This record gives sequence, C-alpha cells and structure tokens, in this order.
Amino acid sequence: MLGPDQPVILHMLDIPPAAEALNGVKMELVDAAFPLLKGVVATTDAVEACTGVNIAVMVGGFPRKEGMERKDVMSKNVSIYKSQASALEKHAAANCKVLVVANPANTNALILKEFAPSVPEKNITCLTRLDHNRALGQISERLNVQVSDVKNVIIWGNHSSTQYPDVNHATVKTPSGEKPVRELVKDDEWLNAEFITTVQQRGAAIIKARKFSSALSAASSACDHIRDWVLGTPEGTWVSMGVYSDGSYNVPAGLIYSFPVTCQNGEWKIVQGLHIDEFSRKKLDLTADELSEEKALAYSCLS
Repeated sequence: MLGPDQPVILHMLDIPPAAEALNGVKMELVDAAFPLLKGVVATTDAVEACTGVNIAVMVGGFPRKEGMERKDVMSKNVSIYKSQASALEKHAAANCKVLVVANPANTNALILKEFAPSVPEKNITCLTRLDHNRALGQISERLNVQVSDVKNVIIWGNHSSTQYPDVNHATVKTPSGEKPVRELVKDDEWLNAEFITTVQQRGAAIIKARKFSSALSAASSACDHIRDWVLGTPEGTWVSMGVYSDGSYNVPAGLIYSFPVTCQNGEWKIVQGLHIDEFSRKKLDLTADELSEEKALAYSCLS
C-alpha cells in the first residue's frame, strides 16, 4: 500500500464477538511472513487500535438488513463513527490520514469529521476509488485495451447508485498518442446510459453473482487510494476521492463528495477548470441532493 520498502505495523480492530476470528487473521498474517510487516496489534479496544496510527482505514460499519429503514442504518452508523472519531482524535498520530470505506461512506466520513474537530478536514476522505477503477475497467473491456492505458475518468458525488461516472475528460494511450475515450468508443448512447448504470450498479451485480459484497476489488482500491494520497499521482493523471467540498463545481460546501483530485507531498487538490456540460450538471446536482439529504438524516440522529 505504501510502496515496496515501507515497513508497517498493522492495528486491527473488531467487535468483541469477532475477537477469536480476528486472532485467526493475526495468525495468518504472521504465517505469511511478510517482509514489510513489522508488527500486528489485534484488539477489540478502540483506544488501543487508534493509538499512534498514521493511517486509519475504516472498514467497519453497520450494514442495512432486510426491513430496515435508512434512518435505522444511519443511526447505528452515527453511533459507531462517533466513538471511532473520539478515539482517533485523542490517540492517533498528529497528521493521521483517514479513509472511510464502510457505507454510507461519504456520510460516515462526515460524521467522523464532525466528532473529531481537531483532525484537519483535508485528512478525512472516503472511498470512491473502487467506482473509479470500475469505470476504468469498463472502458478497457469495451475498447479491448490495457486498463493501465485508460486514465482520467471521474466519479462525482456519492458512493451510491446516484454517483456520476464521467468519461468526458478521459483518455486512452494509443500508438498515435492519447485519444479521448468518447472519440474511440464512438457510441454516446452507451456512454450516457449503460456504461453509467453498469458502474453505478456494479456492487449489487457482484453481490448477486457471489452472494457477498466486493472484497478483493474494494481492498485493492483502498490500497490505491492511500498509495496515491501518500506517494502522489503521476503527472497528468487524476483520481477520484471523496473529500470535503469547498464549493468547487457548485457543489454545496460541507459535504464529503467525490471529485477528481491530484496528490502531491501527501496532500490532495481538487482538479479545477474542467468543462461541465448540461447532462453532467444535472448528474452532479442529483448526487449532491442525495448527499444533502443523507447529511440531514445523519444530523437528525444526533439530536
């Protein structure tokens, strides 16, 4: 996750009923004899888990179960992220970078920010890199090119089915130079409809196929997110990250919203000045509206 020569100490936190299984994970980590793994802390105590950490990947959350209203799920997650926030704030390293993966990821990240006021807002992000990678994968399959030759897709907004996968600025490396994705695909109908819904619904499609939610691809994209944030994005390439909105692209400030970003020296920066057409504008606003509703719902769970 942090390059080929950065040793790490892993702190793993789980709930008490899972303590034995967590210990099994620790045993496997030891058995794998990873040269960069310098230590493993497996615990059910949030304070012990958060003490001194430089990077926190928050994969725990309360999943929505059949018959549950969104507000019930939100209220469970609000209480989880409230307690995690206070442990991180009091015990993590000073410049700790936080990545929230558990859904609703954007709003869980916002709750965490709310309850860890001393953690800089630029250090709290959520995962939309999985959606970004899914979009890259779809374009690469459609054009039958290496996925590493496709770049600069964008995921705007919420990590939900209202997200907007945008290829208007994406390019593909060809023998005759970089070409726009739209020019190569030559099928706006597919790009404006089926491509978007495939990326939006990919998580549900994976659950249907394997009866479990995305695991390997989610873990891999969390590694990508942190690696690029810490080590930087390649020149001329941006990635998608859920970050605290400053009002760029007329997205309401105060939401955790996915934007195109570049990273340098451990800091992300929203890519500015991209042209947003009318089709895209509607999509950006739709997903912002959903995030504003989620935010209101989460805050109502606090009162």
